[in-house]
Amino acid sequence: MELVHSGKVRDVYADGDDLLLVASDRVSIYDVVLPTPVPGKGRILTQLSLWWFDRLADITPNHVISGTDVPREWKGRAIRCRRLDMVPVECIARGYLAGLGLASYRESGSISGVPLPPGLGEASQLPEPVFTPTTKAAVGHDEPMTYADVVDLAGAETAEELRRVTLAVYQRGRTLAAGRGIIVADTKLEFGRAPDGTLVLADEVLTPDSSRFWPADEYEPGRPQHSLDKQYLRDWSARIGWDRKPPGPEIPADVVAAMTARYTKLFERLTTQA
Repeated sequence: MELVHSGKVRDVYADGDDLLLVASDRVSIYDVVLPTPVPGKGRILTQLSLWWFDRLADITPNHVISGTDVPREWKGRAIRCRRLDMVPVECIARGYLAGLGLASYRESGSISGVPLPPGLGEASQLPEPVFTPTTKAAVGHDEPMTYADVVDLAGAETAEELRRVTLAVYQRGRTLAAGRGIIVADTKLEFGRAPDGTLVLADEVLTPDSSRFWPADEYEPGRPQHSLDKQYLRDWSARIGWDRKPPGPEIPADVVAAMTARYTKLFERLTTQA
């Protein structure tokens, strides 16, 4: 096996014609990997992604070959997957206003060129989910893209397919999570092309690293929400005054424990029901 890429959280190995996607316990915020791992995080990301891939298979094919045919040392945190020609777009679906989407709305009344009605506030539910893509930067920060930008980059047919499938995945995820008392505020997806040209869902899907999850029974628009995702760590970093530049701060033990508890609670609430 050969290490072909080491990302902020995942390492990618070539194994013959396949790839092995291995989720570590590393954690990154604002594109900076923090020095403290979160024990068990990689396993949760992997197992939750596999759970979602199974429940989305009728909407879109995915890159999974096997979640079990992996080296013993990576069991539970690795996926054997197909090689794809990745589309250089981060495909984001938003159903609620939060994060950079909220900041963009406050500045312009729109997100990625999609106009939204006036009078919305933090955590407001949008009239309908919107597709708000960004660039996929190799280094530095992803930048907002309009739908026209995606058309220019990938072509009209691919842009329409990305938007359609992204919103369908989000809607399925939102519906399943709602039945388990969880709001999916937004999610980020990645896609690639198989050798036959088929668009394929890749990387991770609807995890607490790639999405915002809020307990429905605590939801109250107009304020920050109790999060079961990485937002908790972003909020902690703001409280300590970190400037979002490397090197990242060490995460204290109580914050690590709280992160683990939130990720575990989300995983169990989503996956332990029929």
